[in-house]
Amino acid sequence: MGRKYLVRKEDKQKTHLKRSKLFARYGKAIYVSARRGGTNLESNDELRHLIERAKRDDVPGDIIERNLKKAEESSGEDFEHVRYEGFGPGGSAFLIDALTDNVNRTVSDVRYCFTKIGSKLGVRGAVEHLYDHHSYLLVRGFGEDELLDLLIEEDLEVIDLSNEADGVLVVGNGKDHDKLEAAFRRHGLDIVHSESGWYPRTLVELDEEQYARFEQFMELINDYDDIQAVYHNVKLKASADEES
Repeated sequence: MGRKYLVRKEDKQKTHLKRSKLFARYGKAIYVSARRGGTNLESNDELRHLIERAKRDDVPGDIIERNLKKAEESSGEDFEHVRYEGFGPGGSAFLIDALTDNVNRTVSDVRYCFTKIGSKLGVRGAVEHLYDHHSYLLVRGFGEDELLDLLIEEDLEVIDLSNEADGVLVVGNGKDHDKLEAAFRRHGLDIVHSESGWYPRTLVELDEEQYARFEQFMELINDYDDIQAVYHNVKLKASADEES
């Protein structure tokens, strides 16, 4: 599969979130999605895709069911989505998504992480322009021409289509991810890989001291329960295991 859309996947692998943290983040996201769009998976595409991703990441079924039940009963907290943008060492730039029931607490926590490494939290829009919000779906069952006809029929625009060894890679706008998945499933296509997120247009390479501060920041920021996703433009270094 294309190297360009594996950046976030590698990042997730190398930051090694503790399973308890990962499960908690999925639980909160499932609860918020179910509160917003209902618990019916047929009508809430966002929730269905979120649960599918949770299962692929081995989130226990009782965590999923507990948060669905909490959403149905409206017995939990009210969360809002907030985004923070900031600058790190050596030209690194971060987009940080959070779900929080206390914005003042969360912004204080995020600012502390930047301050701790001698960097700073930026204003809205300071970093986002360095990223593309894309969806990447690798599908099998149609050729490129057939897939293009399907997209026209469904009135869906995409950025790029390309033949890969395992199927056709569809690059779309990030906001259309659920619509693209739903359309492909309706037409019986096999979705080999599906992800969306914010992808840096260019990567920066840090020296040893800068990279150490970057790693410190990632450890600090990922320790907070409100944080859902951290996007960065740092070229990651191979671990000792990968080098051996």
